[in-house]
Amino acid sequence: MGNVQRYLAKLKELLGNRLFKLLLFLLVGVFSYIMMVSNVTPEKINVELLQPAEQTIRATKTVEDTYQTELEKDEVAKQVPDAYTLKKEYAQNKVDLISSIFDSGLEVKKEIEDEEQAKESIPEQAESLKEKLTEEVANDLSDSVFTSLVKASEQELRISKDLTITVINKVMTSSIPSNEVENAKRRAEEDLKLTSLTKEMKRTSIELARYAIIQNYFFDQEKTEEQRRKVIESVEPVKILQGQIIVEEGQLVDREIYRQLELAGFLNAEDSVLPFLGLALFIFVVMGGFYYYFRSPDAVKTSHSNQMLIFIITFMITLGTMKIISMVQELKYGEISFFFPIAMAIMLVRILLNERYAIAMAIILAGFGTILFNVHIPGNLNFSVGLYFLLSGISAIIILSKRNFQAKLLQAGLLLSGMNIVILFAILLITNGHYSEIEYLFYVLGAGISGIASSILTIGLLPFFEAGFGILSSLKLIELSNPNHPLLRKILTDAPGTYHHSVMVANLAESACEAIGANGLLARVGCYYHDIGKTRRPQFFIENQLNQDNPHDKLPPGTSKDIIIAHAVDGADMLRKAKFPTEIVDIAEQHHGTTLLKYFYHKVCKDGTEINEADYRYPGPKAQTKEIAVIGIADSVEAAVRSMNHPTQEKIEELVKQIINDRIHDKQFAECDITMRELSIVQDSLCESLHGIFHSRIEYPELSKLEQKVKA
Repeated sequence: MGNVQRYLAKLKELLGNRLFKLLLFLLVGVFSYIMMVSNVTPEKINVELLQPAEQTIRATKTVEDTYQTELEKDEVAKQVPDAYTLKKEYAQNKVDLISSIFDSGLEVKKEIEDEEQAKESIPEQAESLKEKLTEEVANDLSDSVFTSLVKASEQELRISKDLTITVINKVMTSSIPSNEVENAKRRAEEDLKLTSLTKEMKRTSIELARYAIIQNYFFDQEKTEEQRRKVIESVEPVKILQGQIIVEEGQLVDREIYRQLELAGFLNAEDSVLPFLGLALFIFVVMGGFYYYFRSPDAVKTSHSNQMLIFIITFMITLGTMKIISMVQELKYGEISFFFPIAMAIMLVRILLNERYAIAMAIILAGFGTILFNVHIPGNLNFSVGLYFLLSGISAIIILSKRNFQAKLLQAGLLLSGMNIVILFAILLITNGHYSEIEYLFYVLGAGISGIASSILTIGLLPFFEAGFGILSSLKLIELSNPNHPLLRKILTDAPGTYHHSVMVANLAESACEAIGANGLLARVGCYYHDIGKTRRPQFFIENQLNQDNPHDKLPPGTSKDIIIAHAVDGADMLRKAKFPTEIVDIAEQHHGTTLLKYFYHKVCKDGTEINEADYRYPGPKAQTKEIAVIGIADSVEAAVRSMNHPTQEKIEELVKQIINDRIHDKQFAECDITMRELSIVQDSLCESLHGIFHSRIEYPELSKLEQKVKA
């Protein structure tokens, strides 16, 4: 163990170099990559076209089958009928045309005044009518039409006009595709034959109607393409889903199956570098998170280096163990990932460091677990196992947040086993898998063993971490707080007043430390031992002087000073010999800082003796941590309030404020990072605790009078 400690000390010293720290994270990243690279390596599939498949092959990822998608789009596009558009304006145009022809005939007739002249000039009138019309219309209609129009009377023309326009409008308002034009003309002809027009005018109206009726229903290319586009867009892409069976064992691999295997990446899996690139990026992100968590604005401190090394060592041990278990799973022993004691690493980090690092460890291991335990599942990520690991780790953190479970890790493991079983059942039910009773029993057994094994391994590994890194864990603190500890029993036996004083100070300091976010448990346990040096000369301390004279009254101030100051040095020596953690030794040595023994200093000053003030100060050092600073205040406050006559709320508040101000002016907090705001919080916490301890008591005057009478 000594060699290990020396090696760790050198490693912590090297961590002060930023380049070495980056190199360490790089090595951890390489180690993680080596552990997981085989789990993302694409599986090689032996398959040949038109040969039976040697195994059942499932898609490892979801991919779009673009070929089938295009075929389906073409199929639905063919089913879209052509779109046609009815040109309603055509009917109005033709009605206007025929109406203008009749109107032109009426104009020609009005130009001829003599009826006899009109009869003699029929050909000229017909020619005149043609001239009023376009050349195209004049050429398309027969001469008999123009002759009939100029020969007819105005009334006949008007009646014929109305009937012809009505028939044209009726027929043209309905759809007339190209293959229905002749039928439409026949319908108009049949309607005009049933009118009361003369034979000649019927013939003329029919010819004009047939001329006017044309195709008005046309194929709309743009509209057709728009409808086809909408239908094509509505087609869902055809996908080969993750986990979908592409080919069953023994099934013939036809060209379609072969194409799907190629699309799913099974035929060229050895050429794919994407999984390796993805794994490298994933590890890069995790290592970046590591570095961010453990970055230090100043030079790396011992505690910071300890935290980093503990986290990394725990992570690497857990990752290596996960890899070994995953290799056993590859031998087709079933889903054994639920047996893995994932909470071990989280519990270790929670006890040795804090909740922040424990949560980070839970998240990282859950992410790596999804990769390491991806056997027998499609794809490279087993999200069920990752979720189980994450929830199990968080459950362990919550359980250990209760101090009594930190002292009873085996009980914590039993409770965690129950939580694991509940979590596992929740995941199995959500995935809606079909499991037999044996499988359910197997999984329940795995979840139970995982919780218990986590606590057992934590109990076994804790001493090695504590010894190797000099870590004062919560578990160790709880062990030291046991009243049956030999040194606590020594205080209780040799200096009972000091013991009572220590317990009172512990209560005050713990509450105050927790109020400012410091380690309340460390403060409590440190208070139990902070005055152990008084056991060497207990009668020289006022709390142990019951029904006896104060020996300091018979001693010179210099001697009394030496005895009082010695208790801090003696206490630190006793704790070091008992191999107590450094944090507890520092509390015993530093809780008085370099404060002045005012009573004896002023006493010797009254004698007129010239002395050096430094000789009447504790040797220090001053408080180096917030916990020691709070303990020093609580120690002075408890002793001062206990010596007060009839303490009131106002007196207590004034006394606490004065003691803190004296220490501030004396620069006793100059070497620790406690702030003025935190000192204000400590002051409020101490006052609140002291009010509960030294609350006002009700006097009973009548009872006092009665006692006096009895005594008389």
